[in-house]
Amino acid sequence: MSQNVQPVQRGVEHQSSSTNSPNISITAQNGGRVSAVVLTQSTVHGDVNITQNFSSTGSQISVSQISAEYKEFVVDRYKMVEEYNSSPGEYVLLDERYVDLLMIQKHRDVKKREQELCSKGWRLQTVLNSRNRDEYRGTSIHQLFSPDDRGCVQNAVLLQANSGTGKSFTAQKVMLDWASGSLYTDKFDFVFHLKCKELNVTEDTSLEELLSGSITPEQITEVLRSPGRLLFLIDGFDELRLPKMTCTSLTDPHKTAPPKDILIALLQGKMLPKSFVLVTSRSTATPALSKLLKPPYRFIEILGFSEKGVEEYFQRFFKDEGGALTRKAYECVKANQNLSTACFIPVICWIICTYIKERFQEGADLTSGLETTTSIYVHFVSTLLENHCQDLSHPVHDLLKSLGQLAERGMLEQKVLFDETEEADVNVPPLPMFLCKTPFRKRVHARPKFMVGFVHLSFQEFFTALYYVLLDEDESLRNIRKLLDVTNLDKDDDAAAHGRNLNLQHCPVIRFLCGLCNENVSATCIMETETYSLSVSPSIQTLMKKWILQVIAESGQIREGKVGKGIMFILHCLYELHEEDFVRKAMEAWEEIHLGITFLSTTDCWVLFYCLQCCEQIRSLNLACCLGITADMLRMLQPALRRCEKLCLNMEELTDADANDLVLALGDGNNLRYFRQHKGALSEQSVQSVLIALSTQKTVGVVGFLVKNISAETAVLLINSTQNTEVTDLNIKVKEASDDSVCSYLGVSNRAGEFRVWISTYSAEMKPSLSKVRFSCPHAEISSINWRGFLQTFHRINSSAGIHEGCEEDLSSLLGVLASVSGLKKVELGFSSLTERWASWVLSIIQACPTIHQLRASVGKEHSSDDCVCSSLCMSKGDGDFTLTVYGTSRPQTDPSVSKISLTCPPSGTSRTDWRGFFQTLHRINSSAEAYEGCEEDLSSLLGVLASVSGLKKVELGFFSLTERWASWVLSIIQACPTIHQLRVDTDMWNGLILEEGVRLLEKSQKHPDCTLTVSGMRCQKPTDQCTVDPERKFCPPLMMDLSCNQDVKLQF
Repeated sequence: MSQNVQPVQRGVEHQSSSTNSPNISITAQNGGRVSAVVLTQSTVHGDVNITQNFSSTGSQISVSQISAEYKEFVVDRYKMVEEYNSSPGEYVLLDERYVDLLMIQKHRDVKKREQELCSKGWRLQTVLNSRNRDEYRGTSIHQLFSPDDRGCVQNAVLLQANSGTGKSFTAQKVMLDWASGSLYTDKFDFVFHLKCKELNVTEDTSLEELLSGSITPEQITEVLRSPGRLLFLIDGFDELRLPKMTCTSLTDPHKTAPPKDILIALLQGKMLPKSFVLVTSRSTATPALSKLLKPPYRFIEILGFSEKGVEEYFQRFFKDEGGALTRKAYECVKANQNLSTACFIPVICWIICTYIKERFQEGADLTSGLETTTSIYVHFVSTLLENHCQDLSHPVHDLLKSLGQLAERGMLEQKVLFDETEEADVNVPPLPMFLCKTPFRKRVHARPKFMVGFVHLSFQEFFTALYYVLLDEDESLRNIRKLLDVTNLDKDDDAAAHGRNLNLQHCPVIRFLCGLCNENVSATCIMETETYSLSVSPSIQTLMKKWILQVIAESGQIREGKVGKGIMFILHCLYELHEEDFVRKAMEAWEEIHLGITFLSTTDCWVLFYCLQCCEQIRSLNLACCLGITADMLRMLQPALRRCEKLCLNMEELTDADANDLVLALGDGNNLRYFRQHKGALSEQSVQSVLIALSTQKTVGVVGFLVKNISAETAVLLINSTQNTEVTDLNIKVKEASDDSVCSYLGVSNRAGEFRVWISTYSAEMKPSLSKVRFSCPHAEISSINWRGFLQTFHRINSSAGIHEGCEEDLSSLLGVLASVSGLKKVELGFSSLTERWASWVLSIIQACPTIHQLRASVGKEHSSDDCVCSSLCMSKGDGDFTLTVYGTSRPQTDPSVSKISLTCPPSGTSRTDWRGFFQTLHRINSSAEAYEGCEEDLSSLLGVLASVSGLKKVELGFFSLTERWASWVLSIIQACPTIHQLRVDTDMWNGLILEEGVRLLEKSQKHPDCTLTVSGMRCQKPTDQCTVDPERKFCPPLMMDLSCNQDVKLQF
């Protein structure tokens, strides 16, 4: 008798007695199990005993061993990933690509979803970062099965994400980390990965057979005995072709059924109800999935990469190329609003990084720009169609056209989310990878419905443009003309003048249209399995080119004053078009490229450089109001800038490392009309090299640099650089006060034969005596002035506090330089304090420099001191008269009694005047209260000075208020100075008054018949209880001018 016993498990004992007394015993030892015993072609007489003897401990050891072997299999299978462009047998490590994704557990309302869909660039990252707060219950793969707020653990988790945002990568990461011992090790003995797209088969099977790819069916049976330790990862539910009837009564994992029914049974909790389920799906399948999952389940949505995640992805992707490439690549993409917006989608991040890596390996310079934005979006569409839509039921052309129709509807109606009826109206095809669904409630107690939209507004804009080029040619032209607001570009009427009606809202669609007209993009095959390509008709290309030229022709009339944004947009259109001959033609049509007030990104600079390099000569480029221009941008633009006949430039920062790039950018024989830097400072050597470059310019406009130090050598070089160059305002300024600098600021101009120089200094430690010198003279006199000696003397005077050894000699030297300037016209001086000594020195300039026709000396608001005799001193010559005006100094909480004295007389009229005594007397009067001992004597002394002025014609006086005392003094001036024919008195307009006591005195007094006396100021109109002046109430409300009873009057006597 033949016996055929097949114990499958190890450790099974097979014993047989003699044939006469058949006694078959099959026993499973510890850790073993008897299964599938088969006796073939045998006749057995007697007892057959099949027993299993094992302890619970032994069973755990067995499952543990199975799990360990299974984990080894999972690690080996999931540690590598094949990328979309991988060659056969080419893989990368999953951990070299995977970055934690932004996951939240809270649904957002429609308004917040619209905010996410419409935000771009840094605004989108700000919105996404805000979603990572506690309000939205941010989570990670480590917390998928953690207790919720109520301490409950859900057996099912729905992980929702849009196409390309990392669902499958996350599933693979869960498998790898679990098998590697870093995820759910204490919770699950087994994690099984079921890919839905592989289960769209009709052959019946059982759950045991589905899971038996890595372990035997017998082991599976043992594993399923502990369902509470199992996790089923159902990946890509949206790819499962569900039957119309989704109800199932299947509960037995050993029973065969269609694979879809097995998945439904797991999701509904009918099969292995104690097991755990993690299901990934696109949002478009969430409505169907939510009806299948047994409640309660946890909802988690993957939003994509956060800003930090994008940066980390770049670091991982370019790890082998080094940190320099990582930083440069990341900064390039970050500066491009369109690409940085799209980078929150991981698959686009991969596309961009792959392209950058290819360029790097080819030795190309990244700063020359990335691919066009349109080409990146075309790559994205092609990648998703190739890898997620192999079984399309319609031609690609028809599917994309239907998607585009929905996109256009959203653009025209200015909406990004559509209800399901709108989706049905345009017959949207089954292309869920480009769409997302958002739940919403119309009423509080109603079941949620779903709205559909594109994964981001930028994709809606792209598909709108794609829709226009996919239409029949006539319909396509009609729609594009309508978009451009052009009825007939061949007419010159107002309807064709689109340049002044540029609709910036539709700019992204227009830019994508230009990108689709790019020959390289239009030749792209959407799917390699189909020969269909994005061919754009020549008539559309011609239409777009004519429109661009027309907008350029009327660029100064762009609506809403957004000249900078409009011109930058046209440059982006030219870049997307990427046709050098046409770009050259367009750029030559521009008289001046004036970008206006706009923030210039690195991408904008790429675009600008591309357009400029197509031109042999650039007439005028104005970047004066552009913000954000860095040294790297200057370096990028430099080859093009040096070919600009006229250039205006505004930089964020300029350092020594960038000085040579600026020199190269200036070129020779051009016109630098404007330059400013906001940060950074140049060394002596750097600023001198720049000044030498400026001396080769035809003209220099308003140009200023921040420097570390100004030496006499640098100052002389700056002044001499204007010898043969017309300069509007060229200046250098020390960024931080330096004792070694001869001055803190030096500015010059040379226009219409007149040369002007402005020298000033400041110090944080002490007040400079002479803080500013500014004068003008004929240009021919520049070379005759001893600039080095002048600047060194200026420095010595301000390096010492007050009187110092050699002070008189320095003052004499300074006066000598001014006196040596033939044709000296205007002089302006600034002081920390106009003391009696400095005031006298100022007046000595008038005597030494007879050609001066205007001189002004003043004290800065932050300066002044107790010995300051006046706040300002002005002199002018005109019509044969000499006018000297002195303004008194203010004291805290009081006004000067005599705030102003102005004298007009012949030029020789002051030759006998005691100006030193005049300033001393004025200082005493204004330093004291209105009545003080010796006041009458000082007023008499002041009167004597006025009387000593020969031929005095006109006097102007300023008082805080016109009292009887001051009125009497005014009358005495008229009597003492018989040549006066005009005398004017002004009172303080804020808190002073023309008092009645003063008016009465002037009215009844006899005056010189040839002298006109005018009094101006505030006067109380009340007949009784008139306003009075309280000097202590200065700056305290109410002001005299605010009282309704006081009126501004002008009285003549």
